[in-house]
Amino acid sequence: MSLTAGIVGLPNVGKSTLFNAITQAGAESANYPFCTIDPNVGIVEVPDDRLNKLTELVKPKKTVPTAFEFTDIAGIVKGASKGEGLGNQFLSHIRQVDAICQVVRCFVDENITHVSGQIDPIDDIEIINLELILADLDTVNKRFDRVQKLAKQKDKSAMAEFTVLEKLKAGLEQEQPARALEFTDEQQKLVKGLHLLTGKPMLYVANVSEDEVADPDTNANVQKVKEYAAKEQAEVIVVCAKIEEEIAELDQDEKEMFLEELGIAESGLDKLIKASYHLLGLATYFTAGEQEVRAWTFRKGIKAPQAAGIIHTDFERGFIRAETVSYDDLVVAGSMGQARENGRVRLEGKEYIVQDGDVIHFRFNV
Repeated sequence: MSLTAGIVGLPNVGKSTLFNAITQAGAESANYPFCTIDPNVGIVEVPDDRLNKLTELVKPKKTVPTAFEFTDIAGIVKGASKGEGLGNQFLSHIRQVDAICQVVRCFVDENITHVSGQIDPIDDIEIINLELILADLDTVNKRFDRVQKLAKQKDKSAMAEFTVLEKLKAGLEQEQPARALEFTDEQQKLVKGLHLLTGKPMLYVANVSEDEVADPDTNANVQKVKEYAAKEQAEVIVVCAKIEEEIAELDQDEKEMFLEELGIAESGLDKLIKASYHLLGLATYFTAGEQEVRAWTFRKGIKAPQAAGIIHTDFERGFIRAETVSYDDLVVAGSMGQARENGRVRLEGKEYIVQDGDVIHFRFNV
């Protein structure tokens, strides 16, 4: 399952520094706008302590974590929706991602130029969000007249789409993102077909200085971002991109010691990966055997055959049943054999909705 979150923001807010830390891919980071022209894509492991515990219990030959994809998208500037800077190119890159992580500068550093000349996180957010809204409004307007003509001719599909377009147009003109508007399930399918930028879920990433990361609530700019995000019912995580880049170069033991010295329970990157993962309604199930213990990403709400299909299409096509035990029950039992004796291993059929943390052995026949 290939899903990706795009990292966006104004130039010089710490976007590429954060991306470097996430992927250790070395995306160019420099003190001037447009240093990142082509989007950089990196695959990262989703941190999950459960995978480590299952490895201890099963002792497989190998352990494979699940992964998540991040795309670093070049800095957007005011007027991007009209092609300012490299706007059109950037906006097209955003269309290709499933969720948006907007990095917001909440630190003061006279050595790093701010594109607007001052640190104002709400102004930064509003510049980005308005450009996305204007781009979406352009998309809606391009379809509006043509669909309206068909709707007047009583074309049923056009009438349904025109109702959606009218609502989107009115909302966007009031600077409301598409994700904030309410639609029926059927209408939501039409909205999805438009590939609107503001229809994508948004996560705000407040980038703070090294001396503020342990206690970010003392940063007034972070509080402003949280208040703004609360109105959208969006999540905010706090990171120090500079520290994260340093942590990324350490091994696990050194990383834990460094975090402890900083007074941080969890790295900003781990928080970002987990928050992005959950932003898209994703969860993890596991397969566990002597050959391999592996984590698999799935969308919450899918049934057992579709979950099996993530491993291989044959698993879905020939699905018979899923031998399932919850992670917690397996850990309490200490082994799959003991979990069976305890009556905690269930035989689930085609209608079973897979749960986060399920440990599954699929039975199939093709």
